[in-house]
Amino acid sequence: MTTSSLATLVSAASSASFPSALPAPAPIVKWAGGKGRLLSQLLPLLPPGAELMRHVEPFLGGAAMFFARRPERALLCDVNPSLIGTYEAVRDDVETVIGHLERLARAHGDASYYAVRERYNRARRVSQAERAAMFIYLNKTCFNGLHRVNRRGEFNVPLGRYKNPRIINEAALRSAHAQLQGAELRCAGFDELLASARPGDFIYFDPPYEPVSATASFTSYAQDGFGREQQLQLRDVFRALDRRGCRLMLSNSDVAFIRDLYADYRIDKVSAARAINSNASRRGPVLEVVVRNYVS
Repeated sequence: MTTSSLATLVSAASSASFPSALPAPAPIVKWAGGKGRLLSQLLPLLPPGAELMRHVEPFLGGAAMFFARRPERALLCDVNPSLIGTYEAVRDDVETVIGHLERLARAHGDASYYAVRERYNRARRVSQAERAAMFIYLNKTCFNGLHRVNRRGEFNVPLGRYKNPRIINEAALRSAHAQLQGAELRCAGFDELLASARPGDFIYFDPPYEPVSATASFTSYAQDGFGREQQLQLRDVFRALDRRGCRLMLSNSDVAFIRDLYADYRIDKVSAARAINSNASRRGPVLEVVVRNYVS
């Protein structure tokens, strides 16, 4: 089956109740390691009968896989409370989020960016919808769409160099709102799946990647980072869920450490574009691995 035909089948099987007036759902935030450019290689690797399975993602990020698959049932998790809060606000109160974003877009400028960033970090009495709008605004206007926090958990990315950033996309937000109606959202770590994953779930793991070099690490999307200890814990969770009867797919760097961790499973290689690097000349294709406990 070709990539295009599989993508069409996946979409058709899960979009019967999606409003036809809206565009197909797609990520509403930029995210380091987002899978938008890899979907054409990942979708053919889905397990047989995936359209009938509950879709589970413990490292949600930009949710490219979720929005591409458009499942009717989903459990979506991430340890970043601001990210999960943003998806909850879009799911439950998208028009209010849009209203706040419109005001932020009208006022956008250098001084406004840093004022919003300060309010985002310091304000305590902010509604979920307003905080979601600030999260999206900062994501769309900060340097490279990077989400990074310091040791105090404060967002500290500087303003990006954009002439005319697209801060608000009402149609995309309303599409995400519609698709999220069938999703349970949780601020939770990957290990919590051991208490909630069920046999027959399709679980897609997209953790912070193992660095390919001593200077390539990026794990600051969450306050506590993600190192080798967490990679080992994730491997153990993967094994436990395999024994439970879940269908598992995992993406990570194509490095010896990761290949050794998952040597008992099927490993395929895919080519991805590296989008975040301080040196633009190094933003080229890199190999990643896709680990599965099934044959498609």
